[in-house]
Amino acid sequence: MDKRTLGNTGLTIAPLMFGGNVLGWTADEQMSFRLLDAFTDAGFNAIDTADTYSRWAPGNSPGTSERVIGKWLKASGKRGKIVLATKVGGVISEEKKGLRKAYILTAVEDSLRRLQTDYIDLYQSHYDDPETPIEETLEAYATLISAGKVRHIGTSNMTLPRIVASAAISKDKGWPSYQTLQPEYNLFDREKYETGYAAYASEHHLGVIPYFSLASGFLTGKYRSAADIANSPRAKFLGKYFNERGTRILEALDSVAAKHQSKPGMVAISWVKDRPTVTAPIASATNLRQLDELIRAVSLQLDSDDMELLNTASAF
Repeated sequence: MDKRTLGNTGLTIAPLMFGGNVLGWTADEQMSFRLLDAFTDAGFNAIDTADTYSRWAPGNSPGTSERVIGKWLKASGKRGKIVLATKVGGVISEEKKGLRKAYILTAVEDSLRRLQTDYIDLYQSHYDDPETPIEETLEAYATLISAGKVRHIGTSNMTLPRIVASAAISKDKGWPSYQTLQPEYNLFDREKYETGYAAYASEHHLGVIPYFSLASGFLTGKYRSAADIANSPRAKFLGKYFNERGTRILEALDSVAAKHQSKPGMVAISWVKDRPTVTAPIASATNLRQLDELIRAVSLQLDSDDMELLNTASAF
């Protein structure tokens, strides 16, 4: 399996990150441990989570995913082999949100405790905080990196102008700069990233780790109509995909999957992992069968005809 360097961090990861949003939610703790064991045993080494996961689930609290990962890291003894990424800035409560320095310095301690580790490989701004000066946020990250609690920083859900402004301030102040970008990017959701971020990411050698690589499961082909999502916990994310373009993309995925005796979701992962500027897509699994398909997707080689068909079907 090829390894890829994550931007300018020097961190080397396999071309797939495990999305920790499902851990302790749609995958209970026991299944979460099995998934993480199987993922790492297959040679993968990067896990992404956030301090808010999975506050939206009934009965769950913020930090659930981090707590599950922390228990697994302690039980498995694999911390030294893992590139661990988490995020700060999402809404936990009215008091716990945003990117103020004082809050970041408190939130990181909570994450470290839940993760049962003394450092985070990649600490990411989950959402931008326009009410907080960029300087204040970056100064907080500089403090954490100097203290050895964070190794590198990245950003997600931030506009390109704010990323550019952050980079200029980091350079001017001699502070660490964002080394990674976590955008929404998949066969359906292409336009925002490709027209707004891709050129900048390439020019500045940012590591790109897209989320929703399977479009909340739509690209697996599991959901073919609005009726199919009636009881899905991801229903609020899936509605936008049921249109003529979505149907066209599924038909292209079906065709390529049949050619390779594969599955639509595997083809979708293979497409995004080999897109220009992408380091590794983030994808989740809630059972071992789904995980096996993700793992096999990494070795699936699409040819130029496959890529042309998929690119044409998903053109925006």
